[in-house]
Amino acid sequence: MVSPHGILLAAHVISSFYGELCCKVCECLLRRGTLKLDEIVRFTELSRQNVVNCLRVLIHQNCVQAFQIEQEGAKALRTTQYMVLFDNIMHKLRATKFMQIVSEELGEDCRGIIVGLIQHGRLSLDQIIDREKQKTGSFDDQVVRACFMKLLSARFIERCPVPGPLVTPPTDDAPAKKKGAKSAKIAEQKTIEQLALEAAAPVESMRFSMDMGDISEEKGEESTESPTVGRKRKAIVLDSDDDVLDANRKIEVLWRVNFEEFLWRLLHKACISYVKTRINNEASIVLSAILDLSGRSETRLKADKSPYLSINDIYDEVIKKDGGVGMDLERVQTSLEQLGCQTLSTDIESYSVDIKSIVQMAQNEEVESMILKRYGREAYRIFRLVSKAGRLVETDKISDSTFVEKKETTKILFQLWKDEYLHMESIAMVRPPSFYLWKVDPHRYRKKFLDEMYHAVLNLRLRITHEQDQRKDVLQIPKDKLVGELRDKVMVYRIVRATLERSLMDLDDAVALFHHF
Repeated sequence: MVSPHGILLAAHVISSFYGELCCKVCECLLRRGTLKLDEIVRFTELSRQNVVNCLRVLIHQNCVQAFQIEQEGAKALRTTQYMVLFDNIMHKLRATKFMQIVSEELGEDCRGIIVGLIQHGRLSLDQIIDREKQKTGSFDDQVVRACFMKLLSARFIERCPVPGPLVTPPTDDAPAKKKGAKSAKIAEQKTIEQLALEAAAPVESMRFSMDMGDISEEKGEESTESPTVGRKRKAIVLDSDDDVLDANRKIEVLWRVNFEEFLWRLLHKACISYVKTRINNEASIVLSAILDLSGRSETRLKADKSPYLSINDIYDEVIKKDGGVGMDLERVQTSLEQLGCQTLSTDIESYSVDIKSIVQMAQNEEVESMILKRYGREAYRIFRLVSKAGRLVETDKISDSTFVEKKETTKILFQLWKDEYLHMESIAMVRPPSFYLWKVDPHRYRKKFLDEMYHAVLNLRLRITHEQDQRKDVLQIPKDKLVGELRDKVMVYRIVRATLERSLMDLDDAVALFHHF
């Protein structure tokens, strides 16, 4: 479920990029969940054609995924449903970061292709080449293709998902095997939306391949039961949804930005920055080497720990880094100990770093910093003590350990509980007063903190829009006529906007830390 301010922020982003009608459709899906076309028309009170046009735009911009469900008792009848992709909407705010990563790693020519995919959502290779030619007029096809292959090799781009895969809803009466009951439990917990995303995703062997073969056939799906690109899928799509999916019903392969790869780069950067600040620069270099060696597993963003790596491989990677040339094996091992790496004793000693632990420590410090600013130093000490305890703690013990008067401690604890940063349990006594125990619930306060971050990002975006609207007339004046007071106004606007955008990027780092990592 998306938080209240997360919905408002996503709606604002869609409105800014694609207009009010798309915003209305998107907000409807965010608030009501996955819906059929007729339901979207009814809830939004827009005309059917307007809804179809909006869905076409949102699907092409990777903000909505369509999928089909076969109705019970009607073998040939399948309904198309539409789910909103909240994470992809949030990635619109990170376009600048994505472009910077590509510029630094692959150069400006490759950056141009990423800019096109961010703007247009999905493009074929021919469309990418045509776009680059229109920009420069004399751009060589081979140069564009070479840049495209660099992006594909680095996994910055990927094939688009199947437009309308057939999904079988999970059933509660499916018998669980005695062996592998844990796997059955995990499968039962998957929502229809998760199953749809899995069904739509191209297999890993095709995801980054230039092979133009049919994706559905590569996945081994039966043509009589599963949607494929082109004629076979068209036969089973309901007539009411033909117009929505028509733009994607082509054999031509479409490409899009691979957000997962960019998130891995941002996670990489966040962990290294935290370690550099909290431990030292050498530990951050060693961590960077381990993360670079972690491979290209599609599940690495969800992995709690890195794979075990030999000390020799880690050292070889460390000395390639800036600042790592002067490090010897002993200093690398010291840094590995500082990182709290687990060891695997074999012929060659191997190490694994706990990525999840680093992320959680960074998350805790973000929340503690906010507690300090909002509630004061005494509340910061109290929250930190309860957080580190990891269990229920008595009010008296909190007061004694933090050297805060009991009356003030109680007041702070109840304020943090009221604001959903603490969990409280009351034990009734024979004689009053009641006995209170306190505990930090990480899932609860992180959800609360994330919603506040969405609120802050929304406010900043609205402020930037307001500043731009206030100076719209001045900004339209040619540069050669900007003199005196007019020039000063433009300078002030640029300074204010740059400050607001830096703050927006910092807030987005916090959002990514809590939501994606």
